[in-house]
Amino acid sequence: MVTEEQLYQHLHTVIHPEIKQDLVGLNLIREVTIQDNAVRVVVAVPFLEIPIKDDLTRSIQEALVSLDAHLKVQVDFVEMGQQERAAFMAQTGGTPPTAQAVNKITHVIAVLSGKGGVGKSLVTALLAVALQRRGLRVGVLDADITGPSQPMMFGLHENPLMSPLGIQPVKTQTGIKVMSINLLLPNEDQAVVWRGPLISKAIKQFWNDVVWGDLDYLVVDLPPGTSDASLTVMQSIPLSGVVLVTSPQDLAGMVVRKAAGMAQQLGAPILGLIENMSYILCPKCGERIEVFGPSQGGAMAERLDVPLLGRIPLDPELALHCDGGRIEAYDAADFVPIADSIIERSPALQKTYKRRV
Repeated sequence: MVTEEQLYQHLHTVIHPEIKQDLVGLNLIREVTIQDNAVRVVVAVPFLEIPIKDDLTRSIQEALVSLDAHLKVQVDFVEMGQQERAAFMAQTGGTPPTAQAVNKITHVIAVLSGKGGVGKSLVTALLAVALQRRGLRVGVLDADITGPSQPMMFGLHENPLMSPLGIQPVKTQTGIKVMSINLLLPNEDQAVVWRGPLISKAIKQFWNDVVWGDLDYLVVDLPPGTSDASLTVMQSIPLSGVVLVTSPQDLAGMVVRKAAGMAQQLGAPILGLIENMSYILCPKCGERIEVFGPSQGGAMAERLDVPLLGRIPLDPELALHCDGGRIEAYDAADFVPIADSIIERSPALQKTYKRRV
């Protein structure tokens, strides 16, 4: 019969993966109990949001199960108090972790258009919803600082909370994490009258100082055009790819080619092109009516040598859902194959962007 003393002594073999000392010697083991074959180990950590919790859990379970293969080991974590945390950091020579230390983001997809009004923010929100419906962990970074619209579409009005690690993004009803400048303003109708350097700084803070945690996809809603904000994202954030958004008009096509040129110049892979407002379905007969003229999406995609991911129709029902903050309730059947194509075209080699402390 394994005793609590045996379990405790065996924990000396578990080494902290970053500090390279055993957990008992670091005084991180708070409690070890056993009842029948159920073992509970309580571990103290500086902050609950640290990236090594899974590693610690696995190491503890493997060490104790080696004593008896029938043991069922549960590992719980408690957060140190401020004074205890400071003493631990001084003892180990560490520094408090930052948001970037705990963020583990697999894919970052930027949504870009050449001009305003073609629906890139709508595409961003629809993509986030479609990815979340597939069971993926999703976040939305609203980089359109002077024209933020993500909070309204998702029905978000509360201010983000602060934590020791940084800013906590606001969660939507279905669990999508969102960060937007509108969530930080005292009045959501307040204008953000900033020059380029301030806008670029805010975008970098949304990437560096927001506690995104573990995400499969972070979708970035870029402002229209090829100005400072888009340049900052492409130079400062490790993108998995860019999705271009256009509409059937020739003018929109001309400008999206400029945006594609910027992405190619900066080495950001283009996943494909989406044509928004491509047509409207007649409510009586179901006929497709191309209200803005014949589709240019296929020819544009061929000219840019990128896939045409899909064509999105004008839908009054979608407009009502967006205005009411209920985009997560929209069916979005036309967007399903588009989202699937983006998932398939995301880099097969998954990359995790994080900094260890």
